[in-house]
Amino acid sequence: MEEAGHLLLEIFDQIPALLKPGVSTLELDAWIEEQQKHRNLVSKMKGYRGYRHVSCISVNDEVVHGVPNAKRILVDGDLVKIDVCVSYNGYCADMARSYVIGTGNAADQARKLAEVARQALDKGIEKARPGNRLTDISAAIQAEVEKHGFGVVRDFAGHGIGRQMHEDPEILNYGKAGQGPLLQPGMAFALEPMITQGKYDVYITADGWTVKTVDKSLAAHVEDTIVITQDKPKIITRK
Repeated sequence: MEEAGHLLLEIFDQIPALLKPGVSTLELDAWIEEQQKHRNLVSKMKGYRGYRHVSCISVNDEVVHGVPNAKRILVDGDLVKIDVCVSYNGYCADMARSYVIGTGNAADQARKLAEVARQALDKGIEKARPGNRLTDISAAIQAEVEKHGFGVVRDFAGHGIGRQMHEDPEILNYGKAGQGPLLQPGMAFALEPMITQGKYDVYITADGWTVKTVDKSLAAHVEDTIVITQDKPKIITRK
């Protein structure tokens, strides 16, 4: 899993240079697929329930599961979320990042939302230690997000990960601390706060995949794959 995370991070390190006005989300997906093949990574997204791409690329009020499209052209001010899950030698790593294109007031607001999502993820990771309970992670994420006045999406969650992309348990981004399974070394989780600038209500669009905010407010999504150790958690999708 650590090797899968390292190789996936290599791809994500190059993504910011590609995010410019005029680029389509389908072009980004094609580039990511090429990079995966170059590293002998197997996409865990392509073919999943009939999905045809190696990434989910969600823009602005799209929260998660955005489908790459040649007609979706990025413009200045866009808040872009890219989510990718791969396996290497049969073990998975799952990762997502939020990016903002350009400058200006709208871009600054989007960056603030993305930064809070990252801070919330960090707070959740801090709680992923032996002796804590699963919902200690959830409560820490929620507290950080709501401290800044943003919403925490209820309808989607993080998850266990290993040989499969989605394994038990489900890890909500909200909830009361001190509940759920006791955390132990060797457990592996994909933690992924999904937060909104406005209300947290979401819906799935007609394509059957893309999740959007009901009030059309911006959404941010970040994700890291972590492994619980005897000491602090190992984040396999960061340096």
